[in-house]
Amino acid sequence: MTQKSRPQPLPQVMEISPYVPGHAPTVSGQKVFKLSANENPLGASPAARQAVEDVSHNLETYPDGDAAALRVAIAERYGLDAKRIIIGAGSDEIFQMLGRAYLEKGDEIVQSTHGFLVYSLVAQQSGTVTISAPEKQLHTDVDAILDCVTDKTKIVFIANPNNPTGTYISFDEVRRLHAGLPSNVLLVLDCAYAEYVKSNDYASGIELVSEFENVIMTRTFSKIYGLAALRLGWAYAPAHVIDALHRVRGPFNVSETAQRAGIAAIQDQAFIDKSIEHNDVQRERLTLGLEKLGLDPVPSVANFVLARFPKELGKSAAEAAKYLDANGVSVRGMTAYKLPHCLRISVGSAEGIDAVLSNLEAFMGQS
Repeated sequence: MTQKSRPQPLPQVMEISPYVPGHAPTVSGQKVFKLSANENPLGASPAARQAVEDVSHNLETYPDGDAAALRVAIAERYGLDAKRIIIGAGSDEIFQMLGRAYLEKGDEIVQSTHGFLVYSLVAQQSGTVTISAPEKQLHTDVDAILDCVTDKTKIVFIANPNNPTGTYISFDEVRRLHAGLPSNVLLVLDCAYAEYVKSNDYASGIELVSEFENVIMTRTFSKIYGLAALRLGWAYAPAHVIDALHRVRGPFNVSETAQRAGIAAIQDQAFIDKSIEHNDVQRERLTLGLEKLGLDPVPSVANFVLARFPKELGKSAAEAAKYLDANGVSVRGMTAYKLPHCLRISVGSAEGIDAVLSNLEAFMGQS
């Protein structure tokens, strides 16, 4: 059978480079530390784990396709209108919904140069062009983004804080960005790491969503809540956007297990506070340790730190990642993000931070 005589996918699909998630260390026979996926080192809330156990007794039942109870729990937590919340299998699925609802061949999306890779993957699936705006010292540059907007622009994606840089822009800057966009362009504020930010000039964008018709904010349960395995995210958006997304989402897109765990997790403030405190302490330890090694970490407000490595042979980011992996520590290479001389290191347990710093000290001390 020739290739032409078999079913063919859309041309743009075959141009996609599949997303590669953070991996676990490949070494065996010793304790390992996965610091490549920005997971919560404290695990999940005990209440969420109990919710999962409770659901296991009714696995024959379909989940609530509307996720009504979870939407109410989120609305009560943040003071929102539950009707303007949509639930997805991770915020990634919500980005996919946006692609299906708003993008087509010939359109453009705009993101920052080092923006989250999934945005461009969503665009490619729709035959849409991704325009990457230059950043300013690894921070989203509002003026550069606005300069990239054309009549073909349908969506502007902003991760705030940004993954993989760990940097953020102030709410005033977000407002300035929105003010400069045409009213028919959708501004997507990806706030996956919002819970970790303590800066007084930061806001996730709920106010903008409430005030305007072209802003959507997304959040995830994968980070602070430690529910990455269950794939759970949500978005707050204008009613007309929610209506469009419901028309393209699957009828039972989020499991009952995820919904029940999400309700329990968002109500366990003690666990959230404990996770934030741990992250504050260990992120500072990691940052200071990297500075002492001369690795120029980017100041981060998230649960990871981007470390810049020398370009010289024997000290490079790629060689460091390989060394760490061989010694039971995995970190994230940044070549796909156009940062080949950097590694993104998750804020893990205290023992995990010790492991990455001691191994990097040994690596940097090699002749």
